[in-house]
Amino acid sequence: MSTATEKRNAGTRTGGLLVESANLALGDGESTVQALDNVSLSVRPGEMVAVVGPSGAGKSSLLAVAGALTTPDSGTVRVNNVDLGSLSKAARARFRLQEIGFVFQSGNLIPALNAAEQLRLIQKLAGSRDTLDPLELLAAVGMEHKARSRPDQLSGGERQRVGIARSLVNRPSLLLVDEPTAALDRARSQEVVALLARETHERGVATVMVTHDHDVLHHCDRVVEMVDGRLSS
Repeated sequence: MSTATEKRNAGTRTGGLLVESANLALGDGESTVQALDNVSLSVRPGEMVAVVGPSGAGKSSLLAVAGALTTPDSGTVRVNNVDLGSLSKAARARFRLQEIGFVFQSGNLIPALNAAEQLRLIQKLAGSRDTLDPLELLAAVGMEHKARSRPDQLSGGERQRVGIARSLVNRPSLLLVDEPTAALDRARSQEVVALLARETHERGVATVMVTHDHDVLHHCDRVVEMVDGRLSS
């Protein structure tokens, strides 16, 4: 799909992410921790929001709840106007595949598959759903020349680029990014987060990025801080 077409689509997308008064306790008895304490967060289509804060603040729990991996004890989570709490376990799994993209710290690629095959596998799992062309998407992230390369033949930054392309192949409404620069040097970190911002804006995806890297925050539209399970601007 052309950049111009993606920009038009970005302007017409609705929904994004809406978390309202989410609470989540982890553990048992005296060891119970309030991972999310009345958390509310709204991310519009085409907006990239960074979540910062110390380790153990609840950032990973927020991604898990937003990504339909964990159900909050109370509160609501909506993605693309769908209440995740209203879905069955099987329906949540289908929705997660079709509407939510994940980018992990190290790309989390399958060792035996080359770059193009990483994307085609996600397409296959999505069935007949309208998806993006893997080679065009790899070209969009500057990786068309490595389409036949396996993860062990790629640098850390290249693996992250493939991971970003894979997360976008199913045209997700929501993109959840967990510490994408943890294994990268400063220059590669800037490149990867700038790429995430560009794809967010051009494709109209609502993006939440958890990071400890304050040097990349200028690429984001908004920054929120999480401390002891609470979120603040």
